[in-house]
Amino acid sequence: MIIKRQLTETIIKVATQFPVVAIVGPRQSGKTTLAQQHFPNHKYISLEDFDTRAIAETDPRRFLNDYPTAQGLILDEIQHAPQLLSYIQTIVDREKKNGFFVITGSQNFLVDESVTQTLAGRIAILTLFPLSISELEEAKLLPEKIEDVIYKGSYPRAYTDSTSIEFLYANYIRTYVERDVRQIKNVESLETFQRFMRLCAGRIGQVQNLSALGNDCGIDHKTAKAWINLLQASYIIFLLYPYYRNFGKTLTKAPKIYFVDTGLACSLLNIRSSDNLQEHYLRGNLVQSFIIGDILKQQHNLALRPNIYFWRDHVGKELDLIIDETSPIAIEIKAGKTIARDFFKELSNWQEITQLKNNNRYLIYGGDTSHTLPQAEVRSWKSSGTLIKEILGR
Repeated sequence: MIIKRQLTETIIKVATQFPVVAIVGPRQSGKTTLAQQHFPNHKYISLEDFDTRAIAETDPRRFLNDYPTAQGLILDEIQHAPQLLSYIQTIVDREKKNGFFVITGSQNFLVDESVTQTLAGRIAILTLFPLSISELEEAKLLPEKIEDVIYKGSYPRAYTDSTSIEFLYANYIRTYVERDVRQIKNVESLETFQRFMRLCAGRIGQVQNLSALGNDCGIDHKTAKAWINLLQASYIIFLLYPYYRNFGKTLTKAPKIYFVDTGLACSLLNIRSSDNLQEHYLRGNLVQSFIIGDILKQQHNLALRPNIYFWRDHVGKELDLIIDETSPIAIEIKAGKTIARDFFKELSNWQEITQLKNNNRYLIYGGDTSHTLPQAEVRSWKSSGTLIKEILGR
């Protein structure tokens, strides 16, 4: 089953404007499928293959010349042979064909570091995350309960394969640690690194404290920071930074830790079913991670630069999400399925403190119906899947 991806229109558009199109994102998010689907006449080359990679590493010029084609090349997992990018630049400048190279990558910092040096002005970089709420809904695959989709996660294989969810994510973690982590960074103890991942999952939605993370894992502060950067660069986690505009000093400059995919986080937390999730002490934090992660997906799917933050003042009052538009948009996220008066407390605090005019306020909750109330625009978790388009009037 092929699920229509919202990034499709953007890919088709930029392929007419840039000679190189890069699709980056987590492993198994659908990058290869999307590239092959929309560039069927391009020659596909996987740099995961050791023999292919060896040729690319030893003689990159010959490697590229061995694949003549009028249409172009798809180079899958380019981070395995970043030296190819310098030679791609030469071909691009000679051929002057838009959409000639399509490259994919699962390790963001390797791709970006190389691209910055070689392909500036010649490349469009797009990020493909796992499935969004609206993509699942359009494909008629969206579960009825928010707990079900949080536990199941958003990777396409969770909806297109018969593999059990428990095995799917256990295997994903093992593959990521044993293959990617070894290739990216010299991690002496993979067992310690897996424990670090579980500790990060246990702090989902919380402000990052590198010293505490390091102490609990038995590593120093610098190693904890390096491993956080590694998890972020390989799209396991994303960091949400505090909103500071017009507020002077904030209570903290440290970001909050969220997971790109909640199914992966549930696996690390040893949550074995959606029923188990119902009673879990991190249920609210996982709901936050799911909704904020989906808003991040929506922005990337529209090729927008992410502009999302959390807000906390000097006395500890906080708001789950701020979208930094011309007039900031305030969003509070609640796991509950029935709207309660105290759901609006944080939004009211925000309005009283900021006194911003024409300020948009949204409440996203675990229920099924949406309303327009004096306190805020109330959106069900399902309808929040089109929130960015609603805000932008698209």
